Amino acid sequence: MYLGIDLGTSGVKVLLMDENQHVLGSATAALTVQRPHAGWAEQAPADWIAATRAALNELRASHDLSGVKGIGLSGQMHGAVTLDAADQVIRPAILWNDTRSHVEAARLDAMPEFRAITGNIVFPGFTAPKLVWMAEHEPEAFARVDCVLLPKDYLRLWLTGERVAEMSDAAGTSWLDTGARAWSDRLLAASGMRRDQMPRLIEGSENSGGLRPDVAAEFGMQPGTPVAGGAGDNAATAIGAGTVTGGQGFVSLGTSGVLFAATDRYLPRPESAVHAFCHALPGMWHQMGVILSASAAMEWLSSIVGRKPAELTAELGHQLRGPGEVTFLPYLSGERTPHNDAAARASFDGLSARTDRAAMTQAVLEGVAFAFADNLAALRAAGSDPKALLALGGGARSDYWLQVIATALDLPVLVPESGDFGAAFGAARLGLMAATGADPVAVCTPPKIATEILPDPALRPDFEAALTRFRGLYRG
Repeated sequence: MYLGIDLGTSGVKVLLMDENQHVLGSATAALTVQRPHAGWAEQAPADWIAATRAALNELRASHDLSGVKGIGLSGQMHGAVTLDAADQVIRPAILWNDTRSHVEAARLDAMPEFRAITGNIVFPGFTAPKLVWMAEHEPEAFARVDCVLLPKDYLRLWLTGERVAEMSDAAGTSWLDTGARAWSDRLLAASGMRRDQMPRLIEGSENSGGLRPDVAAEFGMQPGTPVAGGAGDNAATAIGAGTVTGGQGFVSLGTSGVLFAATDRYLPRPESAVHAFCHALPGMWHQMGVILSASAAMEWLSSIVGRKPAELTAELGHQLRGPGEVTFLPYLSGERTPHNDAAARASFDGLSARTDRAAMTQAVLEGVAFAFADNLAALRAAGSDPKALLALGGGARSDYWLQVIATALDLPVLVPESGDFGAAFGAARLGLMAATGADPVAVCTPPKIATEILPDPALRPDFEAALTRFRGLYRG
């Protein structure tokens, strides 16, 4: 058996799978985010351990964990866990969605070496500007920093006693030479850091260390059980979904939206706001476009009109309609790819006296799909060209929305059979590879496909015209 642990922002999920990659069980424990000031988002790393303990104990109540042969980790990216020389946490972890360091991020991004070496814009949520902020606003705490870990890697420290990071997560720090897969002394120095303050780097499928005896005893597992390097959350999802070779991709309709493409080459294009990160497997990278409001846009409309999202989409029926006369820009929280514009805001265009609730629902679904089309154009300009997209996330339960996306992007959308193909499953797969040395391609098979949704050729010209109208409305 193999165990996957996924440390999210709102909770920890643990998943148990057998030798044949069948999911045997899972458990979750909730987390909360502290916001002591506007724009801040923090969590206490001790709470991550407590939640992981709770989830493991729930799983252990129904499953014998003594047969676990490997453990994998996945987690929220970019967070800064600062440790002193005794591995004690110095301050609460500053999370990925904390924007306090926007001034520091802009200052680093203005230095040409950051984009040149990392292949990415320095976003305020990334790790390096958080440490610059600490140096300027909490100098006594900064002076005590002996090591900086990413969130899931703090769980690793608890599990194994090892200070280790892996490539996919490290690529989101603004300290990694992403092409060389190594820490950059030049970028560390530019942000006031040193190489000795960084954890050891390994690949996500490698063994980072063995389970400590006291932790093993607590959960009925074997001491020394290998703990894989693991992956950042999106790379772990790609491992779970089998998106591990060039030409493969997925579209994730979560609160935010992700268009992910795997590649066997490092293809940076930071000016497009496409993320170019290492994948969780050796010799692999990935490119990723991010929209900040996907399902969140439907949740917003739902809260305004007093109907659940599923009820709203049901009003549209099952047959795909041509684009309506109303256009929606889904920039409720700004936008990442391709605009990199935190000040961008959402809007409806084309409202009239005859606009009804269904027309607004249709506009929101189409607006998110057109934002994904912008992401696809940015990915293609950066060198990725997925031939089909696996549909993941809660929004993927809407067949109508997937028809809109397929036609707007002119790509087949593949709907997997029911099952768990998320980050925790991907982490368990990495645990299997670390424990057995199994071939990643053999392990990371894609899920069986229940439905293939093809673009509607009759409506493609109308969607092309609507996309042109959509693009003309952004005034960045």
